[in-house]
Amino acid sequence: MSTRYKINVSYDGTNYSGWQVQPNLKTVQGELERLLAEMTSQEHVRVESSGRTDTGVHARGQIAHFDLPKKIQPKFFMRGLNAQLDGDIRINSLEQVSDDFHARFSAVGKEYRYFIYNGLIVPPTKRLYRLQEGRPLDIERMRNAAAYLVGEHDFAPFAANRKVPIKSTVRTIHSLYVRKHGADITIEVQGNGFLYKMVRGLAGFLIHVGMGRLEPKAALDILEHGKRTAKVQTAQPHGLFLWKVFY
Repeated sequence: MSTRYKINVSYDGTNYSGWQVQPNLKTVQGELERLLAEMTSQEHVRVESSGRTDTGVHARGQIAHFDLPKKIQPKFFMRGLNAQLDGDIRINSLEQVSDDFHARFSAVGKEYRYFIYNGLIVPPTKRLYRLQEGRPLDIERMRNAAAYLVGEHDFAPFAANRKVPIKSTVRTIHSLYVRKHGADITIEVQGNGFLYKMVRGLAGFLIHVGMGRLEPKAALDILEHGKRTAKVQTAQPHGLFLWKVFY
């Protein structure tokens, strides 16, 4: 009888080819599975996450679970994991959970944050975690556009085609805020789920609205037509953080 464990993971995605295991590539899931197998003397330990993150995307609070044949002491096991992981991956918490908990299917929502540096010179400490946009962005226009996107909609126009069949492209955005502090602009979005590259599509659209290339009400037209067009550009990955998963 195996025991299920839940972990909260933070990672800097700069040096990883995303979350998901891929042959001959360094991934977050791959590093965790390799180390767990070594520490427990298992041939393989499968780590299931709340969802994949792409190459270069970061996480403050990714949630994952795994099953082990023998019970461990979470506090000490977590210390051992962190001692052997590279410094750009950290286990924030580790706890035993019921067998019916699933990091992906038990989740009821997520929060992502996209960070922009609206200035000409990016501080070196922020260059890996901000999209630089030197042209001035109109925050009020971005906020007006964001308001049109809140609610239940078919968000296919803001997603990338993964060429994998999905049941529905309808999602609900509970909140979408655009905040500014100095040169830093943060887009914060909470929803019941997100399509492939959807958050980066939302960020790219809001940035173009902030530049004056699109009107805020263009959001309504995009949602109504239901197809991806050049009006929606996918923002670069390094500004994106998976912030929190809700259960």
